[in-house]
Amino acid sequence: MQKLTRQDLLSLEDYTEHRSDFRTKIMAHKKARRVQVGPNAALYFEDRKTMLYQIQEMLRVERIFEPDAIEEELSTYNPLIPDGGNWKATFMIEFEDEGERKVALESMKGIESRVWVKVADHEHVWAIADEDMERENNEKTSSVHFLRFELSPEMVTLAKAGEPIAVGIEHEAYCHQSDPVPETIRHSLVQDLA
Repeated sequence: MQKLTRQDLLSLEDYTEHRSDFRTKIMAHKKARRVQVGPNAALYFEDRKTMLYQIQEMLRVERIFEPDAIEEELSTYNPLIPDGGNWKATFMIEFEDEGERKVALESMKGIESRVWVKVADHEHVWAIADEDMERENNEKTSSVHFLRFELSPEMVTLAKAGEPIAVGIEHEAYCHQSDPVPETIRHSLVQDLA
C-alpha cells in the first residue's frame, strides 16, 4: 500500500473546512476495520485512510505547518500502513473503570505478543508488537499497542479468495477469540493485501 506524502495532505485551512465530512467518512471506514476480541480488547486495523486521518488530526491539533514537522508526522505514521503482505493494527485494552484497568494491565504483561490472526485453517500468525518503542514496564503493560501480522503468500491468496479470517488472544489473564470476522470487515482487510 502506498505511503503518504505531503502532497496527500490538506492544508490546515482546507482540512478545517472539510473536516466534518471527512471525519464522518473515516469513522464509517474505521468501523469496518474494528474487531472486538472478548469484552475488553479490540483491534483497529490501520490503512492509508486511517493514517491520513490521524496525520491530519495531529497537524490540526498541534497547529503544525512547517515542512520538517510535517515530514516528522509522516515518518511517525507511515509505518502503520500495511505493506501488501501484512496487516497492521492498533491493539487497545479497554476498561471504563480506572481501578479495574490498572489491575488488568498489571496481570496482562506480555499480552501484546499473544494476539493472533488466522486465515482459513492455517496456523496462527502471532503479532509482532511495538516495533517503534517499548510500551510495557516492570509493573504493567500499556493499554495501547501497535501490532503487525506477517502473512504468507498462500494466506494472502486465501484471504483474497474469500476464506474466513479470525482474530484471537491467548494470554493467561485474557483468552478470547472472534468468530470469523464479518464479511464487511473481511472485505476491508483484504483491500490491504497486494
